[in-house]
Amino acid sequence: MTVFLRILVWRTIAILALLLGLIGLLLPIMPTVPFLLVAAWAGGKGWPELEEKLLAHPKYGPQIIAWRRYGVVKRRPKVIAIVMMSGSAIMLSFSPAPLAVKLAVITIMATVAIWLVLRPEEIPHNDPS
Repeated sequence: MTVFLRILVWRTIAILALLLGLIGLLLPIMPTVPFLLVAAWAGGKGWPELEEKLLAHPKYGPQIIAWRRYGVVKRRPKVIAIVMMSGSAIMLSFSPAPLAVKLAVITIMATVAIWLVLRPEEIPHNDPS
């Protein structure tokens, strides 16, 4: 893959994630920060200026940095994500989807919920930065 094509792929991923994050600002049911995390990650691979702007953002920059350094997920987004997944699991259980699909999707959501609960909610107090 040429350098130009590689940069184009990373920038495309960054732009799509950024657009989805912007949509998340307008729609309360769609998250913002996870898409900004992806945009910063992809930007770091092919668009360093975008990554720098995201990291310098007064509201979202600290959250991106906390995620990168410590895997921090604040409590409110955790609760929202788990409530949304629970609601989706309940709706899915009443759908006509095949049982195997229901079990697979609900298992994935439960695994993600457990993983989220296990993420730290704050930056460690002994952090030098």
